[in-house]
Amino acid sequence: MRILVLNAGSSSLKYKLFETDESKVLFSGVIQQIGESSSKYANHHDAMESLNMDFSTIDAVGHRVVHGGEKFSSAIVIDKNVESEIEALIPLAPLHNRANLEGIKVVKLQSTTIPQVAVFDTAFHSTMTKEAYLYAIPLEMYAKHNIRRYGFHGTSHSFVLKSTAKTLKKEVNTLNLITLHLGNGASVCAIKNGKSIDTSMGFTPLEGLVMGSRSGDIDPAIVLYMQRELGLNVDEVDSILNKKSGLVGICGENDVRMILESENKNSKLALSMMIRRIQKYIGAYMALLGSVDAVVFTGGIGENSSYVRDEVMSSELFKDTRVLVVRTDEELEIALEVEAIMKKKVDNE
Repeated sequence: MRILVLNAGSSSLKYKLFETDESKVLFSGVIQQIGESSSKYANHHDAMESLNMDFSTIDAVGHRVVHGGEKFSSAIVIDKNVESEIEALIPLAPLHNRANLEGIKVVKLQSTTIPQVAVFDTAFHSTMTKEAYLYAIPLEMYAKHNIRRYGFHGTSHSFVLKSTAKTLKKEVNTLNLITLHLGNGASVCAIKNGKSIDTSMGFTPLEGLVMGSRSGDIDPAIVLYMQRELGLNVDEVDSILNKKSGLVGICGENDVRMILESENKNSKLALSMMIRRIQKYIGAYMALLGSVDAVVFTGGIGENSSYVRDEVMSSELFKDTRVLVVRTDEELEIALEVEAIMKKKVDNE
């Protein structure tokens, strides 16, 4: 089955065409700076047209959609209602969902008949219980405004779970794992019997670990202090926490490779803060899981930095814990989910 996977960002379009029957990538690439003055692509439609895609040779298109809210706990074939729901969730992920929806509309303009499937970053974490996903704020904030933990990187955590099951020769539903997606954005997931029971990212991808430019967990009163005492507005605080914090905020650099080579006195501090936060989450998730089959590292940092892996697992508490490294493939996971939906659709017809 030929499946095109699209990941439309606010100014980018990543694409990869799979032949799933042969587990082969036919072509892939990324177009960046869409809509910027220096780009020859004014919008996503122009970028998509430049691919000269022959949709008659493709069986389906799979879209990465960042936020599925509570509406979507699994991938789904896109229709008008699904489009409307994705649009309604834009306030929860304004940059991501708006761009993802644009990708869906662009494909529809080029082909009105090809099936399109939405695969949500949040879906894997829909198995969390209320104790895990609710915040201890007035319940009406959840009931009226959907303020709760959603979690992200679900496609990656799901792929890593399945890959680990194959490596350990165990059934997915028997595994207890702590999966670490460590990149510029980073999250930890506690997986019990093959299901997400907790994850470090929350209402937005800002919560949790110390990341490349995101603060991760902080005292929420710091936000109030920034506004009341420092005179910063909402947009300024948002920019500080999302773009000027994390590793960048401590040492001015977000590339771990550069940080490891740096003589900047704060480089070691930044890495130590990041590693300590990861260790805290692993310890907490060990308490929740009771027993752990493995701690699994993935993502750009998790896969490539032996220093980070060794430092994270240096705690005496983790000495008997199995450690695995799995190269994530979110696009392949999306393609496989799309393939499963399309085959099920055929079987039901």
